Amino acid sequence: MKQIENGMGLYVIITRPVLSYATIAEQCVKLGIKMLQLREKHLDEKQLLRVARELRQITRGTSTKLVINDRPDIAALCDADYLHLGQDDIPIEEARKIVGNMKIGLSTHTIEQAKAALHKNPDYIGFGPIFPTNAKIKPDSPVGNEKLKLVVEFSNVPVVTIGGIFPENIDSVLSTGVRSIAMVRHLMQTEFFFECAKMIIEKINTYEYTASTCH
Repeated sequence: MKQIENGMGLYVIITRPVLSYATIAEQCVKLGIKMLQLREKHLDEKQLLRVARELRQITRGTSTKLVINDRPDIAALCDADYLHLGQDDIPIEEARKIVGNMKIGLSTHTIEQAKAALHKNPDYIGFGPIFPTNAKIKPDSPVGNEKLKLVVEFSNVPVVTIGGIFPENIDSVLSTGVRSIAMVRHLMQTEFFFECAKMIIEKINTYEYTASTCH
């Protein structure tokens, strides 16, 4: 049974940040954060493309991969590293006609959706929300840690977990074996992004070391 997955670490999602887009991207690069997703549904297409290209310019050639949420056209135009698709977005087969061989992640909210998503050969899957959240206008029902643990065990790609995750409950999430954790409110609603992100990274790395050497 798989105990510890090979994860992406802290997965940052930009949604209505207190700090500027450029500042967050620059700090992600400085921290060595692997995944930075742009998820700004309130921006019009011109604004979204402008921000996406700004983030691309900052992250290009670094270890921080740029992910565009929902929009294969924007992802292709800004030359993103990944496209992320939700359950109600364009099917992955259709998206590939636009983005070609770009890596793609798929959101899932149930065990059944997770299994179905894996048949489509994504590069990773999202699973959540783990806890209640208001980061989305219409949030899905919380799935909890037990279901997350099951998904981590049967998934053959990294599982990015999301939804209501904060420093006070992250240990329970890490105990499932997941090592890719997406956070929105904790990082976006603060002027101290760098310090908050660094603390989460250290928590993930420390927990992984302890779990992998004490079993």
